[in-house]
Order: sequence, then C-alpha cells, then structure tokens
Amino acid sequence: QVQLVESGGGLVQPGGSLRLSCVASGTIFGIRAMGWYRRAPGKQRELVASITSFGSTEYAGFVKGRFTISRDDAKKTVYLHMSTLKPRDTAVYYCNADIRGDTPWFSTYWGQGTQVTVSS
Repeated sequence: QVQLVESGGGLVQPGGSLRLSCVASGTIFGIRAMGWYRRAPGKQRELVASITSFGSTEYAGFVKGRFTISRDDAKKTVYLHMSTLKPRDTAVYYCNADIRGDTPWFSTYWGQGTQVTVSS
C-alpha cells in the first residue's frame, strides 16, 4: 500500500522559514508529478506548487519568490522550502503524488497533512 507522510510543519513567526518534507513509501514502480496543496481555515484547498518528473515547476501566484519545491527521486521525497512566511500562509499543507504501485496504472495519493501556523 502506497503512503505519503508529511513532516516539518509547526509554529513560526512572520518572516520566518520552514521546510516541509513528504516521503512516499510502499510498493512503488514510478512517480510522476508531485505537489503541495494547502487548506486554510474556512477556505478550499488550493495548489501551492508542483514539480514534474523532469523537474519542471509551477507555483501559485501568492508564493512565487518565497517558496521553492524540489524532489529527490532516490529518496522518493518532495520538499517545500518556505521563506518570508506570512500569517495568511497559515494552513494545513498536503502533499500529493501520481504513483504507480502494484498496478499497471498511476494513481494520485495524498498525505495526511501537516499544520503550518505563522504567528507572532
């Protein structure tokens, strides 16, 4: 069974930095796109950043220049480095990935989420 587990969330002051990690485990034969989403209180989930298997990245307008997504395929891990954090970045952050497990096709998997709180 494929699982995604996030870590690295926590409480940080405005202007601070955090690095989120998301590790994929289980029977995995391939990983395509990986990404980070977030859901703030009272709002819908929104895309933060994504990265393809070729390393091409896409960012939401509200994080450009502040967040960086990267991946380490050998470790089956995707990272989100967040800097210059603002209170409005407070949310539960989720990773997702398109993974081929023990089936012939790719499926989208989600992590359980990690809380990021930006507050003084």
